[in-house]
Amino acid sequence: MHLDVYGDTLTALVTAAALSSTGHQVTLRVPAGQVADDLNAYRMPYQEPGLELMLDQQQKAGRLCTGSAEDMPEDCVEGVFLALSPAAQSFAESLIDQLAARRGHSWLVVNQSNFPVGTTESLQLRLRDGVDPGVDRAVICMPEMLQEGAALQSFMRPSSILVGCDSDWAEIHIREMLRPFNRLRDVMRLLRPREAEFTKLAINGMLATRLGFMNDMASLADALHVDIEQVRMGMGADPRIGEAYLYPGCGFGGMNFSRNVMSLADTLESSGVGSELLEQVLLINERQKEVLFRKLWQHYHTELNGKTVTLWGAAFKPGTGRIDNAPALKLMEALWAQGVTVRVHDPKALPTLLAHYGERADLVLCDDPYEAARGADALMLVTEWKDYWSPDYRRLRTLMAQPLLLDGRNILDPDFVRSSGFVYYGIGRQ
Repeated sequence: MHLDVYGDTLTALVTAAALSSTGHQVTLRVPAGQVADDLNAYRMPYQEPGLELMLDQQQKAGRLCTGSAEDMPEDCVEGVFLALSPAAQSFAESLIDQLAARRGHSWLVVNQSNFPVGTTESLQLRLRDGVDPGVDRAVICMPEMLQEGAALQSFMRPSSILVGCDSDWAEIHIREMLRPFNRLRDVMRLLRPREAEFTKLAINGMLATRLGFMNDMASLADALHVDIEQVRMGMGADPRIGEAYLYPGCGFGGMNFSRNVMSLADTLESSGVGSELLEQVLLINERQKEVLFRKLWQHYHTELNGKTVTLWGAAFKPGTGRIDNAPALKLMEALWAQGVTVRVHDPKALPTLLAHYGERADLVLCDDPYEAARGADALMLVTEWKDYWSPDYRRLRTLMAQPLLLDGRNILDPDFVRSSGFVYYGIGRQ
């Protein structure tokens, strides 16, 4: 099929790469801006494993090309994907109006954008306005469920595909477009468009709630001298609860995840229902981003001025270079407010961090994790990159000014760390 993908989001690039890899002829239409500038300069705007290679392969194979978002799809196009940023809703409406003006043409539009609940239905009304009799048209919703750091994998081998669709014609076509990713078993879940949009928000709300609950339990475990790791495993063994998203830590980030949780809270508020639960989840998360700082503050009896602290990890999650709403940002700003020099290592996020803060005397970016630890009064493990799971404790001990390790992701063994000569603080660990 000939498909157009509109957008400058990670979802747009992954969708274009994945669809073209299965034989579709895809045109990626990127709105003017930084992402378009990066692509035109042969720079990858998103550091996502495998994405740059797949995009390059598909362009060389002739199945993927790029075009301007100002241009309309050609008549041969059988599907138009909208993977736009939330701020681009007016662009989506304008594009739909232009498609609608071609009265005799059938259009299938797949909305992947994080727009408010009900947007797909309103776009469909615009698309069908004045259509000639017998012409099939539909706007369906396929909420993006990508996990950054494993975005290609989550698109090409999905555990489920949510599709909001009220048209038999549209269902036949979307099933054919996604057939290569839906072969092992049928993972497509058909709902009404509004239900699919809301389900996406509800899923993220539930995941955030589990994380918030575990962070609250970790704080209580600290007060009761209970090891939260043992509690976590006991909870996860109960089939009514399961193991997913039960890991306490120093807070979650990510633009899409955080925005979706806030969008759900705003939707409930604007509807008059309200949600004290989600408000508390968001408050707990912001509080949790400073948990390592509070432990450091207490360890040094509030005397932090002039000290050096190393952060291992700045990205909001491993596998990506993005720092959107990352716990490291709030943590660094709290440290700087106390006169602390921060040294940072991250496998991918250093360029993004430099672009975000610029050059400053109290921020040192290091290409080597051990060089980052040189002279440090504390080492904070903030992002659970695999690079950090088995550190050389002897080397760290000789490099650091003080043997203090704060594990914000509970990936290290407290007993072993302490036996290696370190003072250890985790999140609810004993």
